[in-house]
Parts: sequence; C-alpha cells; structure tokens
Amino acid sequence: MQYRAFGKDGWKISALGFGAMRLPMMPDGRRVDEKEAIRIMRYGIDKGINYIDTAYFYHDGLSETIVGKMLKDGYRNKVRVATKSPVGLIKKPEDFDRILDEQLMRLDIDAIDNYLFHGIGDGGLSDIKKHDLFAKAEAAKAAGKIRHIGFSFHDKADAFIRVIDSYDKWEFCQIQYNYMDENNQAGTAGLKYAASKGLPVIVMEPLLGGKLARPPEDIKKMFSGYIIQRTPAEWGLQWVWNHPEVSVILSGMSKFEQVEENIKSANRSGANRLSGGELELISRAGEAFAKRQVIPCTKCEYCMPCPQGVAIPRNFELYNEGVIYGDPGGSRYAYKTWIKPENMASACISCKICEEKCPQKIDISSWMTKVAAVLGDDKPYPG
Repeated sequence: MQYRAFGKDGWKISALGFGAMRLPMMPDGRRVDEKEAIRIMRYGIDKGINYIDTAYFYHDGLSETIVGKMLKDGYRNKVRVATKSPVGLIKKPEDFDRILDEQLMRLDIDAIDNYLFHGIGDGGLSDIKKHDLFAKAEAAKAAGKIRHIGFSFHDKADAFIRVIDSYDKWEFCQIQYNYMDENNQAGTAGLKYAASKGLPVIVMEPLLGGKLARPPEDIKKMFSGYIIQRTPAEWGLQWVWNHPEVSVILSGMSKFEQVEENIKSANRSGANRLSGGELELISRAGEAFAKRQVIPCTKCEYCMPCPQGVAIPRNFELYNEGVIYGDPGGSRYAYKTWIKPENMASACISCKICEEKCPQKIDISSWMTKVAAVLGDDKPYPG
C-alpha cells in the first residue's frame, strides 16, 4: 500500500480508504450483508487500508453500527475512523452532543478520529453558525470524543472557499473529485485552494458512484486501445491519485473483487506519475462523455432566479447525467431525493422569462416538460 502525509502530526494515510456508504447487500437488495461487509473491510485493512469513512445516514444508520462491529478483534487499533455530524438534523445546540453520543455508541468506540460536518455549503455553514457548532465541536474535541475537525462538501466552488475561510481550525476537508468534476463543485480550483491552506484533502466519488468504471463502448474502446492496459476504473482512480494535493481516495466497495482490484491500483499509485499521453487519453475520454450531453446548459445561471423557484441548471444537469453515463435510474433517484418539489421541473409554468436571459438560447420550458416526464414520471428518455 502507498501512503501519503495527512495533517501536521506526522501520520501517514493509505492512498485508498474504505467508504462504508455502499456496503454489500443481501440478495433481496434491502438488507446489508453484515458478515460480508465485515469480511471485506477487514481484508482491506489487512492489506494496508488505514482509513474508514462512514456517516450517520449511511444504510439508514446501520453503517456506523456495522463499522463498529468490524472494529472488534483488534481492528480499532489499525485504522482511523471517520464519521459525520448530520448538520441538517441539528435544530438546537444540544442536538450536536446527543447525536455525537449516539454515534459513539453505534461505533462502540471512545473517540472518533475524524469528525466531519456533513455535506456543508453556504446553507450548512449558516446552520453551524446559528447553533454555534464550531464551539460544540471544539468542546467535544477537548473532552476527547473527537480528535480532528473537518467537513465534507457538495456545493459550488465559491461556497467552498467561503467554508474554508469561515473557520481557522479546520484540520481536513472532503470533496467530490474525478476527471469529470474538474470544474464541478469544489473542482480543481478548490482542491488547490485547500492544499494552499495546508488542509489534507480526502476525495470521495472518484468514479462518480461507479459511472466512470462502466463507460459506454466508444469510451471503453479508447481505453482498451491504449498501449498501457488498465480498466476504466483504474484509469479514473490513477487520475485522482496523480494529483499531489490529494491525500486519500475513498472507494465505496461492495464486492470482494473490487477491494482486491482497488488495492492493487493503490499499490501502483503515486503523484505526478501519469505521462502526458496518459493524461491526454483521460482528457479525451472526458470530452467523449461530455459530448453525450443533450441539453447545452453551461450552468452559468443567467436564467436564475426562476420566478416559480425551479432549479433550472440542476434539473438539466441531472437529465444530462442520465444520458452521459447511461444511468437514468441514478438521475431519477437524485431528482426525487435531493430536489425539493418546489424546485422540480414540474413547477415550471412556461413563462419563458428564463429563455430571454439564456446565452445558449435553450428552449427551457420545453425541456422542463421532458425533464419532469423522464425524471419525475419515469418515462423513457426520448430517442
């Protein structure tokens, strides 16, 4: 296993970390296969993984409990454990302590090594300040319940800068990053900004939930036709590891074979190791993915705010992703789970005010009808 510097205490983190968000499931698809989950996590640790990441919400709260069981038999001493404070559930300051104590009980440990404010952006930051949660986290650290304070992030790049600059005691951060997200969310600019502030960066979704591991045939042929042979998954992982600012990649591994393959990839990883030709190949793959986009939205947001509250760029983004990655189910899930009803495409009344502002001259109201049908009503993509 390759290891990288993490923080100021001299600790080295494995290049590959185990994300406990996508644990193996039983054949019915409803229950976690607890025995298998423990087996593959322990196998990864035995092969050098020393970082386990979970969260309060994962697997409806069972992930933390299963990780806690996995940590028995001496495995607690072999890893740093990370979990997250569900900021959206905190309605008063005391909720922070109550939830933290619940997480310690689930994990059955005395202290959480890395404690993150979960998925914060401008909204989450506002809640943190409202309930004085920075002080709460510092008190928990002083009490020995947590050891390091950080945050995970899903928002825009400018919000990422504001979150980092809001608190001078951040010890690490966690961002979504892959070769399709260079200019999305925190992106490359955010990665470099965090590094410039001395913050270790943990990367989640290096393969976009597996989408980059299962490319369409034309992109698969691009990779298979190259002189260096790697699976699409390894090409994606090596691209992230190539960045010296990245401390660790989290992979949500649900199969033993995935753990084996990713560990082998991690053993071959390193910063600044990819050649110009390799980087050019990955860039071409990214361009090929992007060309599959059907709605020419650049997310400039000139169309916003919508008088009806429709989140126009986000609706288009999810629709496009269903086409780009051949994963309509994933887009439908995200649409119904993360977009509020008042922000959905179905709230569009075709007032066309947005169309007067759109630099791309997109027929937004017509597209919104299609987005609502495909993502909201589960109708097939047209064409």
